[in-house]
Amino acid sequence: MEKEIQEQMREHLEKKLLPFWERLRDQEYGGYYGYMDTEGNVDRRAVKGCILNSRILWFFSNAWMTLQDPGLKEYAEHAYRFMKEHCMDRERGGVYWSVTYDGKPEDTTKHTYNQAFAVYALSSYYAASGDEEALDMARGLREIIETKCFDEHGYKEALDIDFCPADNDKLSENGVLADRTMNTLLHVFEAYTELLRVSGDETAAGKLRWMMDLIADKIYNPALHRQEVFFDNDMNSLIDLHSYGHDIETAWLVDRGVAVLVDRAYAEKMAPITADLEQNVYETAYRSHSLKNECERGMDDEWRIWWVQAESVVGFYNAWQKAPEKTYFREAALDIWEFIKKHMTDSREWSEWFWRTDENGRPDMDKPIVEPWKCPYHNGRMCMEMMRRTAGE
Repeated sequence: MEKEIQEQMREHLEKKLLPFWERLRDQEYGGYYGYMDTEGNVDRRAVKGCILNSRILWFFSNAWMTLQDPGLKEYAEHAYRFMKEHCMDRERGGVYWSVTYDGKPEDTTKHTYNQAFAVYALSSYYAASGDEEALDMARGLREIIETKCFDEHGYKEALDIDFCPADNDKLSENGVLADRTMNTLLHVFEAYTELLRVSGDETAAGKLRWMMDLIADKIYNPALHRQEVFFDNDMNSLIDLHSYGHDIETAWLVDRGVAVLVDRAYAEKMAPITADLEQNVYETAYRSHSLKNECERGMDDEWRIWWVQAESVVGFYNAWQKAPEKTYFREAALDIWEFIKKHMTDSREWSEWFWRTDENGRPDMDKPIVEPWKCPYHNGRMCMEMMRRTAGE
């Protein structure tokens, strides 16, 4: 059975995801087109989000390594050149939020979340290509994060072009304006895990320990078996909100961080936390062969979001690998994969995944197929993670 899953994931990656994103390469201005509507119309003059470009760079770099396909090298290099030449602020340092279709600064916000995704992407590109310049850029951005985006309470959020505080509307939702977020911390953690994995970066190792302490002490809520999401400056929670997708994603990313760090004390500290998050998400959010989005003040959001489904496949499979006697985790992962194939994947030849469906699998046709947040990172990573895990790696 695992061999069949592996083959399905490979086929989905090779036949659905990779051809779609390859077609979005902008040969004239560099990078990849930043918007496609639900009818398949590409806006060639749409803003190009730097997060989107980072995620595409990560995707092609990892696909190149996973599939050992030298033909993917040029797509990764294409994204790398655009990041180096257009997304980076060469004068002040850091990565912009977005650039125009032809690569000029558009939104010059320097968000910590955005810097983290660039570190993540550049680290993977270095692993694929061996390009020392990419590793130097990743380490330089890690230094910027630590010197300009961090204070005694943790990681800051939105900063302006000169790294002065700005309103965090980009990473705030649900009617609050957060000074700190679980989401930004999670993706700094993810980025530093990859930087440590590919280079042995000792600063990253130390900060992974610091972030796990913060997760355990401030973000994880043991009474409610969840993470808090939005915080004030002193790390007090601002809203009663349970983000199911982030909890299942956090569980496996923290497990990955612990494995890369090779620290028994933190493995023992974090294991009960990730197990609790996995169990609670399974019991409260896994319904109708898929995962609900979130619960705000006791009210569930029933939309099935594309990235939430992708992360739940990896997260539940990871939970089963840790505790093979809990076969329901594996069954849930494979059940959600079936939901993805039947409902989340757009069968139109030129398309990819829908943004979201309802609980019955009916897609929301008002949402675009591509925009600055809609990318090949979650679903591409799902394929590659499941290929690796079902192969016993």
